[in-house]
Amino acid sequence: MACRVSNINCLRAYPPSTPRFSPKCHHQNPNSPPLLLNNHSFPPPPTLKPHLPKQNIAPLSLSFTYQMMSCSVTLRRSFVTVKSHMATAEEKSISEDRMLVFVPPHPLIKHWVSVLRNEQTPSPIFRNAMAELGRLLIYEASRDWLPMVTGEIQSPMGVASVEFIDPREPVALGDELMFSSVLKIIPILRAGLALAEHASSILPATKTYHLGISRDEETLQPTIYLNKLPDTFPEGSRVLVVDPMLATGGTIVASLQLIKERGVDNQQIKVISAVAAPPALQKLSEKFPGLHVYTGIIDPTVNDKGFIVPGLGDAGDRSFGT
Repeated sequence: MACRVSNINCLRAYPPSTPRFSPKCHHQNPNSPPLLLNNHSFPPPPTLKPHLPKQNIAPLSLSFTYQMMSCSVTLRRSFVTVKSHMATAEEKSISEDRMLVFVPPHPLIKHWVSVLRNEQTPSPIFRNAMAELGRLLIYEASRDWLPMVTGEIQSPMGVASVEFIDPREPVALGDELMFSSVLKIIPILRAGLALAEHASSILPATKTYHLGISRDEETLQPTIYLNKLPDTFPEGSRVLVVDPMLATGGTIVASLQLIKERGVDNQQIKVISAVAAPPALQKLSEKFPGLHVYTGIIDPTVNDKGFIVPGLGDAGDRSFGT
């Protein structure tokens, strides 16, 4: 599927000639509630395309103007890079003044985004899907923040060279719980609570700071109603900011400004979101060069009420049923 975007580098996973088809569903009424299996929700069958082997992966120049969807906002400056996946060595070659946006291509991420989009998904399953998506994105985001050391271990068959997490920068290793003084998680209330719900299964010993920000429905301006951040973060702190919807960018910009005022550099902050839109990415790239954003998908636009389109609705309302 080809797309055209001017100021973003993207990886194309499928050749432009990939055929598309819309299969008929003979086992489920499209108007019926979503199927339930093992406490998970499966939305009505979407438009599908054959899953061909990825080939000819090449950089693609984008402008958030898609062939099949139009976007009302175009990024104005070329210091955002979007990647579907990136090796550490490749990442180091990118200038630190460019914001990186990662859209991991894992099938489970795509599945959970589909469950979240489905308007028929009930609140408990929506929240579970949000938590599962958050687990996967936090897993990806923490990839290069867990320092490794090399050594040798005696296996039953001989001596093996191994790599393991540096015990001086501890996280959870199996049943052994160690403590981390560097990694911090900041969910933006209230929807961020759902996306960060399973963070403890990956980084159980990290500290969590809560930040509550509401958005005025008329002006779309953010208002801080809860701030549990420390006066100053310890030197070397690395912060994961969890905000499901990056729409107009007001909430996430206000959050990052508070964090920066407390001594954390842009390069030591990563943003986790379920869905992102161009207005928010534009603001982040201009105000926080070097920032890393991990998102399940990038949607084309935001409507006049500040909601991402097609998006998934109000993430907080749908997560908690209120």
